[in-house]
Amino acid sequence: MQHQPAAAPGPDQPRQYATAPLPWRIEDIDLSAIDVAQVRDDDTLFFMLTTAAFVEIASDVYTRNLSGYYANDPDVLAWLNQSWEQEEIQHGRALRDYVRAVWPELDWDGANAAFFEEYSARCTLDEFEPSQALEMAARCVVETGTASYYRMLYDYTDEPVLKRIVGNIGTDEVRHYSHFLRFFGKCADRDLPTRWQVARAVARRVAEAGDDDALIAFRHAFRMRYPQRAFEQREYDAYRAKLRGIMRRHLPAEMAVKMLLKPVRLPARVQRLLAPALARVSVLAFI
Repeated sequence: MQHQPAAAPGPDQPRQYATAPLPWRIEDIDLSAIDVAQVRDDDTLFFMLTTAAFVEIASDVYTRNLSGYYANDPDVLAWLNQSWEQEEIQHGRALRDYVRAVWPELDWDGANAAFFEEYSARCTLDEFEPSQALEMAARCVVETGTASYYRMLYDYTDEPVLKRIVGNIGTDEVRHYSHFLRFFGKCADRDLPTRWQVARAVARRVAEAGDDDALIAFRHAFRMRYPQRAFEQREYDAYRAKLRGIMRRHLPAEMAVKMLLKPVRLPARVQRLLAPALARVSVLAFI
C-alpha cells in the first residue's frame, strides 16, 4: 500500500502540539567545568561536534517533512512534534554551547546560518521512501547511526562535561530508535512490505549515510574553524580518514548491527550468521 505525502506544514504555522518534558536539560550542565585544555587542540573532535550540532539544530525542518508524510497518523504526529523534535534540537543546542565554550572566538552564528540556508533547501520529501513502512525502516537506520555516533563519542572523549552531554544524547537516540521501530511495526502491519523491500530500504539508507549533507556540514564547519583558508575536497577526505580510525577503535559495532537487522525481521539463525560479518564492515557504514 503506497502513501502519497501530504503537504508539510509551513514554517510560520502555529504548533498544534504541546511540548513534552525533556528527559534532561542543558541548563543543568555546568559548561564552566569544561577542561578546555584537554579538547581545544583536537580538530577532529571540533568537526565531529560542530557538524552534528548543525544537523541536530535543523531538526525542525525534518520534523515538518515527516509530519507531512505521516499526516494520517496521529500517534506518529504527536510523538514527532511533542518529543522528538524538541529533544533533537536540544541535542544540537547542547553541542553548540559546548563548541562555543571551547572555541569562543569562532563565528558560530554565521557558519550555522550559512549551513542552514544550504541544508534546508535540500531537505525535502523527495528523499523519502515510497511507503510509510519503508520510510520508518529507513528512520531506524538513521537512529542507529546517531545512537552509534554518540556512543562512539562517549568512548572517545575523556573530557567529563562532554562525556555527560554525549551520554545523554546517546541515551535519547536509542530511545528514539525504539519509537521508530514501533512505528515501523505498525506501518508494516498495514503496508505489508516484503522482507526484501525492507532490506533494500535499509541498505539504501546505510549507503546514503555519507552523502552530501555530511559534506555540506563539514564545509561550513571548516570555514568556521579556518576562515582564512579556502575549502578543498582533500580537507574533507582527510577528516573522513581520521574519523574512520576513530570508528575502528570506538564504534559500538555489535550494537549497530543488531539495531540495523531488527526491521528486516530475519530468522534468529540467519541474524547470528550475518552479524559477525556485518560488524566487521560497520565501521564504514555511517561515514
